[in-house]
Amino acid sequence: MKSAKVLTGKFFERSTLLVARELLGKYLCRRYHGKTIRLMITEVEAYDGPKDKASHAFRGLTPRTKVMFGPAGYWYVYFTYGMHFMLNIVTGKKGYPAAILIRGVEGIGGPARVTRAFHINGKLNNKKATRTSGIWIEDEEVKIPPSRIKKGPRVGVAYAGPVWSKKKYRFLLKTKILNIIHVLKP
Repeated sequence: MKSAKVLTGKFFERSTLLVARELLGKYLCRRYHGKTIRLMITEVEAYDGPKDKASHAFRGLTPRTKVMFGPAGYWYVYFTYGMHFMLNIVTGKKGYPAAILIRGVEGIGGPARVTRAFHINGKLNNKKATRTSGIWIEDEEVKIPPSRIKKGPRVGVAYAGPVWSKKKYRFLLKTKILNIIHVLKP
């Protein structure tokens, strides 16, 4: 098996929708108490720019959204509903607020469940996605055919209005693809 490559800022400095699709099949990794948790990313949602009414950045630069306006490849971690942390990776060019929510990993569906399983909290906000920070994304060069990616509207964004709430910015692996990947991996 080839050693996995840690994704760097260059990977994330591209179009948010392209990066979102390409994150499927990559591995979210977290070093916690001397152990590494490592699971394949299976579902994401894109939040693309200042005009995206579903994005936190729609209302402009605030202390909360500042990280989204920064360089790509940094984590945007926020607290919601008074009980859950959400994990996002910043994408695009500096000054263009965009990020991708990690909604699911292999065997774990739902962004709050992902953050609980990976022991993610607000201390990781605005940290670079590197091994040094303790949370990063790896590429094992698993190729996901476009036919195995399902697109749909984002979850829980009805407040964004009929246009933005229906945008197909959610990407997930069709369930059968995970079985195929495991058969193909050495």
